[in-house]
Amino acid sequence: MDEPILTIAEREAINGGRWFSSLSPSLRHDILRCAYVKRYKDGELIAARGDPPEDWIACAKGAVRVSSTSITGKQITLTYVEPGIWFGDVAIFDGDRRTHDAYAHGETTILCVAKADFKKILSTHAELYDAMLRLHARRIRQLFGLVEDLNTLPLRARLAKQLLHLVRSYGVPQLADGREMRIGLHLAQEELAQLLGASRQRVNQELKAMEREDVIRIEPGGLVVRNRDALMRIVETDNP
Repeated sequence: MDEPILTIAEREAINGGRWFSSLSPSLRHDILRCAYVKRYKDGELIAARGDPPEDWIACAKGAVRVSSTSITGKQITLTYVEPGIWFGDVAIFDGDRRTHDAYAHGETTILCVAKADFKKILSTHAELYDAMLRLHARRIRQLFGLVEDLNTLPLRARLAKQLLHLVRSYGVPQLADGREMRIGLHLAQEELAQLLGASRQRVNQELKAMEREDVIRIEPGGLVVRNRDALMRIVETDNP
């Protein structure tokens, strides 16, 4: 059986990633030349906590849900890796085992570079060292920003910021009204609440309030953002 290859849309997602597109053409070529494709159905395990680091991974379609398990056995969602984002390199660098579980969220395609190939590329392209430093620095800035938001912003503002991020990453224009954007990543309210560090009940209350204000619309298939400017005003108004 032939090995799976990226579709045009999946390749565009990889090549269009902010970090990957900043690399030199020769480095991008060498990464893609030795990469291979894996496809997963919704909910399938991609990597488990405690696994040895075998691959450097990029999401090409769908999303990768990164989670941990609490002492009571409950799965807690920490983040979603969107198309164009690379991950899994920390375990390769420090040689330790993976720290979290990774599951496909929806029909998901990932691009993998084997650990040995990743090391070969590093030895060939000194540029990749600087690029990885930039990537890790960006992650640290994002982490600090999340911690700051959690401690300084009310839930309403944090929710508005999260919805804006989801619209940028997964927004699909509505045919009836191009100004409205459906969030293509379907999240249960419990999953959205976990991302925000809040209870599902409180997130539900804030969503209902935004719906009454015609900022969003809650549908059985997910959320539709009706007014992005209003979401931005919520963030700015509630930001001390």
